Amino acid sequence: MKILCLIRQVPDAEARVKAKNGLVDLEGATLALDGMDEYGVEQALRINTDGANTVAVALGGARFEDAIRRALAMGLERAIHVESSEHLDVVTQAKILAKIVQEEQPDLVFCGGQHADSDSQALGAALAEALNWNQITWTTALEIENSSVKATHDVDDGKEQLELELPLVITTQQGLNEPRYPTLPNIMKAKKKEIRKASLADYGVAGGKVRVVKQEIQDKQRLNKLIDGKDPTAAAEELIKLLHVEAKVI
Repeated sequence: MKILCLIRQVPDAEARVKAKNGLVDLEGATLALDGMDEYGVEQALRINTDGANTVAVALGGARFEDAIRRALAMGLERAIHVESSEHLDVVTQAKILAKIVQEEQPDLVFCGGQHADSDSQALGAALAEALNWNQITWTTALEIENSSVKATHDVDDGKEQLELELPLVITTQQGLNEPRYPTLPNIMKAKKKEIRKASLADYGVAGGKVRVVKQEIQDKQRLNKLIDGKDPTAAAEELIKLLHVEAKVI
């Protein structure tokens, strides 16, 4: 079975980022393979235990190569890196990635359910639409027999079991598996694995459809308001009023 794993490089959960000249500046920030994508890499390796016919696909700047090498060190066979530092909207990304899928002809494509940098859940769905493939989102369990896939995924009011035929786009999340750590020998082997470089022009794309005007770092400061708790009923009423009128969360 041939499997493509879409991967991204994002700021580490503990990384401190800042804005500079109206854009988020990642210079000096610690970057890592997106955790949601890591579950897809692990699942691909559990299906193809020798790593054969598993391909990492990344669309992003030169520094994405660090995330690619980690995916290869985990066990994927080779990688394709479409190198671009431009901001690309999800529909444009899906258009490029669909062309790669059509070239590679995989049975399965894994994609992280929600990207840590953009907080977007749209890429898997946009790619499935571009390919006219079925999709399973937010997958927590997966079983494959011949060309049939049985999966469990999260929905708003619980869980749902599905059974679909290949090919499929599947988005992954925590709970699907426990990703492995790359071993030192595999890290060394990853340095020799193939990473095919490509550009946007190779896929007939000049740029995205959305222009980023300005980016800001959200800065929330506590108001440090204290509520007199002598009268619990009055305190509860005051708290509800503050949450509704000032915080606007209810």
